[in-house]
Amino acid sequence: MKRVLGLWDLVYYGVILTSPIAVVPMFGEAQVLSRGHAVVTLLAAMVAMTATAVSFGRMATVYPSAGSVYTYVSRAFNPQIGFVLGWAMFLEYLFQPLQNSLYAALTIQRLLPHIPFALLSAVAVGFMTLLCWFGIRTNARANQVLLAFMSIVMIGFVGEAIWYIFAHQHWQGFLSTQPLYDPRTFSVRVIAAGTALAATTFIGFDGVSILAEEVENPKRNVLLASVLVCVFTGLFAAFQVFLAVRIWPDYRTLVNPETAFMDVARVVGGYNLFLAFGVVLLVSSLACGLAGLLGAVRLLYGMGRDNVLPRKIFGHLNAERGNPTYNVAIAGGLAYLGTLTMQWERSVEILNFGALMAFMAVNLAAVKHFGFSPDPDGKRKILLDVIVPGLGFFFCLAIFLGLQGSTLVAGAIWCVVGMVYVVLKTRALGQPVVIDFSES
Repeated sequence: MKRVLGLWDLVYYGVILTSPIAVVPMFGEAQVLSRGHAVVTLLAAMVAMTATAVSFGRMATVYPSAGSVYTYVSRAFNPQIGFVLGWAMFLEYLFQPLQNSLYAALTIQRLLPHIPFALLSAVAVGFMTLLCWFGIRTNARANQVLLAFMSIVMIGFVGEAIWYIFAHQHWQGFLSTQPLYDPRTFSVRVIAAGTALAATTFIGFDGVSILAEEVENPKRNVLLASVLVCVFTGLFAAFQVFLAVRIWPDYRTLVNPETAFMDVARVVGGYNLFLAFGVVLLVSSLACGLAGLLGAVRLLYGMGRDNVLPRKIFGHLNAERGNPTYNVAIAGGLAYLGTLTMQWERSVEILNFGALMAFMAVNLAAVKHFGFSPDPDGKRKILLDVIVPGLGFFFCLAIFLGLQGSTLVAGAIWCVVGMVYVVLKTRALGQPVVIDFSES
């Protein structure tokens, strides 16, 4: 690998991964869950993710592997613990296309309310599955165009929102503390529940660590870029939500929480901005869903090829297309069933279950590697080696425990099934079972 990427190349890449409109889909649901304190949930999630970003950045310099978290944990602890983590992350991979398909269908329904939801979700999932079936992959230029379009729409919203608040509330509207603290509805429990959802905004920042082998001065730049992406994402998202809350302060009047930001956009910019946000959210959901579906398909294929899952089905490769078409059909079918049986909020929580498990694990791996492994230089830094990743772990744990009880139970059952499976499979193979995340 050639080391050609500078610090700002990494930051730009991380911003693309997290998306400048990442907060838009979760705004309404976070407002409802936190009883009007979505801004606080975003800032709390930012603290947890920033501490975790330090762990990611440092571990990436030790293990510059495409397997990322899975590799860190497997090396720092053992393959069995790595497998359980990989099994939880596998749940995240499967639910990403489901969550995006659900949101795409919900967005289309706001624009075309008379079409049945089942048909809209079939179109959304079918579109992504068809592209995946033919092996079509989005390229960097398409991502840049999409990022530019999203940025233009979001900048337009920010400008319109500032003008609207000033025209109706004058400077007092920008100085209000109501989005940060409303004594009538504030409680730690509801903040924790909202923060678990707000953490979705930061999903993707860890992708910066994958480029560790192509970065100039990786020990400095990967760490710094990961932190900058988290801080920028958190502050920009909190600013957007602050404006939205000042425009629509009563969360109880949000009729469609999943697409509430579109309603806020209509208040400040009329139908044209409402429509623009609908198009942006639709395209973004389909693009992210396609990327998630491709990742899930490739991960299923890797597990089938390595006989972690039955090779005859999951390891099948279509000779004509060079594509694991069985896995495409399986992943697409599961995504469609999920859109018919699950709420969007619940699908996000299950996705976060896997993501937060990964974030906690990488913090523990950083504590073990930097805090307790032999230090050849004899210059251990307690703050950076133990305290920061330790805080990252406990922050993520607090968010993790804020997930709904049914989500925690479902995730725990999934992990137990994985542990039983790995025991039986290890005995059958006579060696540890490994999940290869390098291609996903």
